Amino acid sequence: MTNAVTGSSANTHRISVVVPVYQGEKTLPAVVAELMGLAEPQISPAGHRFVIAEVLLVFDHGPDGSAQVIRDLVARYDIVRGVWLSRNFGQHPATLAGMASAGGDWVVTMDEDGQHDPAAIGDMLDTAMARQSTLVYALPTNKPPHGFLRNAASKGAKKVVSALLSSNDAPNYQSFRLVTGEVARSVAAYAGNAVYLDVALGWIASNVATCPVALREEGDRASGYRLRTLLSHFWRMVISSGTRGLRLVSLIGALFAFLGICLAIYLFISYLTGHGAGQQGWTSTMIVILISTGAILFSLGVIAEYVGVNVNMAMGKPAYLIVSDPAVGPLGKTGTVAAATNHGTAAASGGNTPNA
Repeated sequence: MTNAVTGSSANTHRISVVVPVYQGEKTLPAVVAELMGLAEPQISPAGHRFVIAEVLLVFDHGPDGSAQVIRDLVARYDIVRGVWLSRNFGQHPATLAGMASAGGDWVVTMDEDGQHDPAAIGDMLDTAMARQSTLVYALPTNKPPHGFLRNAASKGAKKVVSALLSSNDAPNYQSFRLVTGEVARSVAAYAGNAVYLDVALGWIASNVATCPVALREEGDRASGYRLRTLLSHFWRMVISSGTRGLRLVSLIGALFAFLGICLAIYLFISYLTGHGAGQQGWTSTMIVILISTGAILFSLGVIAEYVGVNVNMAMGKPAYLIVSDPAVGPLGKTGTVAAATNHGTAAASGGNTPNA
């Protein structure tokens, strides 16, 4: 629990909160209202002074009225800022854009749906200071408020990454995280296209820690994640984890080479003993061809993914692009040519109809 404090701000931890917004029309006002409760200096359970110095709402071009909600919140609260992307880039690029725009000593990232409790920020700061960690993940003490299948898929994906790709931090990945401002801004500056944010953080963050946090139920909105999105999310985590995916291709090749040698030995022994005489072997041949072809195509697909990521980076494809609020730019001008022409004609004639 945190309490308001007064006094010098020299030792106060200034925190920037980044919220990627896709479908936040219904839930965002309540989330921001809770954050405003920490906009005055607070003291954490361990005695660290902190204050939320800014709240960055990153508009990721969702299908609802989130844009206008962001504008209203910016007008209502002095520390709330809108960050506008040129198009929909996804949750992780939107989070990177918010990190790049943050100026606090620390950056907290959290979802728009209300399942992350801002009251836990003080506890996460205490963990970072006690462990001298530059990155702290919220460690849910209860089951995530999603469906059974999504929770099972998420848990399984993290186990796969941890086991196959030797990423020990994967089981701790959460969108509710606290990271030092320097690390956050550095990641935002150097992370390439299609990078998985937590993998990029793991490249440079030291002594990653976790803090027990209870997750709340999501707000009244449909989840923006579908099966295709979740699979793409998982695959991006695998690809951006380094070259371990290519090592998996080598492992598959070695495995099938071994199986080929075993099959050749079996066929040779069968020929010598006469057990293979007269057998056409069509079925076994087709099975070997299909399995081998599938392994080859899978391996080529993994290699193609790596090539595609590198081609996008070489061509300069950005992870995100920040623009100004469309409402105050050229797209916000609502006057038409006809209306402007008629107005100009009326002004030139003094507002009177000319005589015939």
